[in-house]
Amino acid sequence: MAAPPLPGPLAHLAPLLGHYGYWAVGAVILVEDFGVPAPGETILLAAGVYAGSGRLNVVAVAVIAFAAAVLGDNIGYLIGRVGGRALVHRWGRYVFLTPKRFEAAEEFFGRHGGKIVTVARFVEGLRQANGIVAGTTGMHWRRFLAFNALGAALWVGVWTTLAYLVGSHITTVYDEVARYQLYILVAAAVLVAAFVVRHFVRRRHER
Repeated sequence: MAAPPLPGPLAHLAPLLGHYGYWAVGAVILVEDFGVPAPGETILLAAGVYAGSGRLNVVAVAVIAFAAAVLGDNIGYLIGRVGGRALVHRWGRYVFLTPKRFEAAEEFFGRHGGKIVTVARFVEGLRQANGIVAGTTGMHWRRFLAFNALGAALWVGVWTTLAYLVGSHITTVYDEVARYQLYILVAAAVLVAAFVVRHFVRRRHER
């Protein structure tokens, strides 16, 4: 089956996705998630459109994207944990992670804790710095892994499903979602916080 024309800003990924398929999806999302500027979210949308036309398998796209997202963030976590702030301050500017942006991200993580790891998946800039900042702030790896996997599952699930279902209209849907992103993030943060509070309340009652 011929590849469908990709709409709007997705069109420039057609040669890459058409030639490398699943490899392109995994590689681009992987490198984006440990800080390299790459169109991870864009290629996920494009792959969803291709899957909707039968060019790719939607389950394979989702599984590969999820694995790449989790692995990429864990590489970022390792970079932040081992290299620390000194490494980020020295090399971060090459991936647009300036000391000012890094300081703001650390402050944001410090205020919101583990739940922001899940929500950050949907925020441009935080998505790329997510793992690195979690590592430099000393977040426990298992805690990071759990929240990160949840965020990756939600992120992949939302965009793959929407792109698969709406196909050529995905850019319109994406623009609408971006317009109300703040409300979506607040709602997601409240939901995650509610689950966390419920968990601690249960543990306290059990004790």
